[in-house]
Amino acid sequence: MSTQFTPTSDGIVVVDKPAGLTSHTVVARIRRLAGTRKVGHAGTLDPMATGVLVVGLNRATRLLGHLQLADKSYDATIRLGATTTTDDAEGEVVATAPVDRVTAEAISAAVEGFRGEISQVPSKVSAIKVDGRRAYERVRAGEEVALKARAVTVSRYDVLDVRPDGDGISVDVSVDCSSGTYIRALARDLGAELGVGGHLTALRRTRVGTFDLAAAHTLESLAEDFAWLPIADVAAGTFQRYDADPAESAAIRTGRPLPIKLDPGQTAMFDPTGTFLALYEPHGPLAKPTAVFVS
Repeated sequence: MSTQFTPTSDGIVVVDKPAGLTSHTVVARIRRLAGTRKVGHAGTLDPMATGVLVVGLNRATRLLGHLQLADKSYDATIRLGATTTTDDAEGEVVATAPVDRVTAEAISAAVEGFRGEISQVPSKVSAIKVDGRRAYERVRAGEEVALKARAVTVSRYDVLDVRPDGDGISVDVSVDCSSGTYIRALARDLGAELGVGGHLTALRRTRVGTFDLAAAHTLESLAEDFAWLPIADVAAGTFQRYDADPAESAAIRTGRPLPIKLDPGQTAMFDPTGTFLALYEPHGPLAKPTAVFVS
């Protein structure tokens, strides 16, 4: 928000998505507010979910795939005692089980098994593509979908509260996890581990990489004051930084390798004027581009 936004500006908007809207709907609203058609988002949130949704504008949409790989944080509520078709409260209940023998100690012990690097089968109503179509589209069309397990990392999985909830038990949790982790699947698998079934009843994403709720804005506030972050600020705050000299900058603009040593991971390359040029990463003795943003 350091400069005036125009429809050709490149940057991101961090939205606090409300419940009841799809991520696509949020993008459509930002498109109207920004006055540009080139808008996208990193990391879909289900309609039920709220919280941090990172939206890219113009050339910054190309940065979203790199931001999407960042780790994320969530606050969630899991209801034990019922299994649903979607692993959340929006699906139909397909099985129930009594929870009278499930203790807070048993819940904590079960959660322990889902910390660290785990193998997780995504929820069937995820956005993962199966033969060119989203899994959730196939499920809603009545098809049976089988998704492969994948390795994900859950670096924090804290139980905040355990309380009776009708004929079930509600468990409030807070999770830090790698990109690609499904919190609905954590809810489903916790219920399965305890033998009573489980599903997600509330989900709030509190962080995507370096962007947290403190940086997020409601759609209502954005309509009054379009708060955005220029692409250079986003790159500098998210990735390692390299300030190139004029000769290096000319090479970077055309995507040529550089005989320089970079630390592992992606590095944001800047020219002497502070313009963000590209993302580079090390390849042996050279640094090569993963994405060039100017020419």
